[in-house]
Amino acid sequence: MKKIFSLLVLSCLVLASHAQDIYICKDGDYIKTTLSEGLSIDFNETPDSITFTKPALPIVVEVVYNGTEATVTIPKCMKDSVTCTRVNGSNSYVFLEYKGSSDEIIYDVKGSSDNGSLIIKSDYKMQVNLNNVSLTSTCGEALRFKCGKRIALVMADGSVNTFKDSKDKGVTPDPQDSHKACIYTKGHLELSGAGTLNVTGNYNHALAAKEYLKVKKSVKAINILGAASDAIHVGEYFTMNGGKLTIGEGTKGDGVQVEYKTDDDGAIVKDEENTGEIIINDGTLDITMVASEDTKCMKADGNVTINGGTLLLHATANGSRGIQSDGTLTIAQAEGVTTDITIDAAGGKCTLSSDKDDPDKCMGINVEGDINISAGTLNITASGASANGLKCDRNLTVSGGTITIAATGSSSNGMKIENNVTFTGGSTKVVNSGSKSKGIVYSGKRSVAEGTVSASWTYK
Repeated sequence: MKKIFSLLVLSCLVLASHAQDIYICKDGDYIKTTLSEGLSIDFNETPDSITFTKPALPIVVEVVYNGTEATVTIPKCMKDSVTCTRVNGSNSYVFLEYKGSSDEIIYDVKGSSDNGSLIIKSDYKMQVNLNNVSLTSTCGEALRFKCGKRIALVMADGSVNTFKDSKDKGVTPDPQDSHKACIYTKGHLELSGAGTLNVTGNYNHALAAKEYLKVKKSVKAINILGAASDAIHVGEYFTMNGGKLTIGEGTKGDGVQVEYKTDDDGAIVKDEENTGEIIINDGTLDITMVASEDTKCMKADGNVTINGGTLLLHATANGSRGIQSDGTLTIAQAEGVTTDITIDAAGGKCTLSSDKDDPDKCMGINVEGDINISAGTLNITASGASANGLKCDRNLTVSGGTITIAATGSSSNGMKIENNVTFTGGSTKVVNSGSKSKGIVYSGKRSVAEGTVSASWTYK
């Protein structure tokens, strides 16, 4: 028997002579009708709510993996705007495409599969909630977001989320897609949530974004367990505001690499966000590079700015570097945080055939522009033939902080500055040992106005 609900309209809410729109909500959808005095509304079941204003319903698509199966639940209100393609077999994936016009769609992802991946295509920003997800793809990326907008990847509190991609290019809905990473987005990627994210890039990068990537304060842990190329590869810029990011020994490319975003012709896109920067404001960044020669823990086409946080950078292979910047390096300390940087660079000259004419040297820090240090603690150990603790192609200015550099090995340098060296504060200690090793080598002017400097000086 149908239940009948009669709504009496009080004069204080709706005038008898005036029609009023009402919205009757049930199961994530609503029915719009017009209310006038004495109107009765017929329902099979009790509604969730009845409102006089259009409801702001959460638009959530749920994807649950269970072995070889994936269950996708799409709200009724989105049945005409979200399409789902599921492919099972040796190359299994779920492909969701949103063709609506909403500002933001939420996707809840759960469960595990040893033969599954998720691809989402949209022209609008999205939020993807991960709640104990484990996906091993056999057909390319484990997660791919074909979207040029903001993708918020949120790890549920206390959850552990693990992703591995295939070791080959794989099969995707669009043959034009290239297999760039285990987790790849065409747009901006923002990582948040007090959960854990484990990523292995078996084919190329582990995490990659064509535009910027942000690690937010709420992140608990991101672990890059291995990568065939760079662990994190980003266009525009990379920002870390908290949490812990660990890049393990299995990475064969660079740890964090940021390059300028380019158009289809390879030209650098002119945009205020396309800075090529690495910005560390807080958190712990622990990177170990031992798998390949000529790799960098951190590499930026633009500037590197460190305002706080703990950095543990281990570059122990021929020609490898802790920090490399084609712009300016700034080390400071924002209010309320501390800056603590430890770099261990060990190895000789790079032996790769591509570098045979001008082999790269092992360096703790290598910067093409200026280096400005105003606060924090910086400890560098550089060992190996011709190694450099810190190399700057322009000017070095130290106005604060505590710097300790130890260079060991034949023809090694604690600091090598191609122009001026200026100390106006802080404490700097450079120790060198080994045949023909030097403390501070500089080519321009030398000035020690304030602060403490302990080193041997060589002008060239």
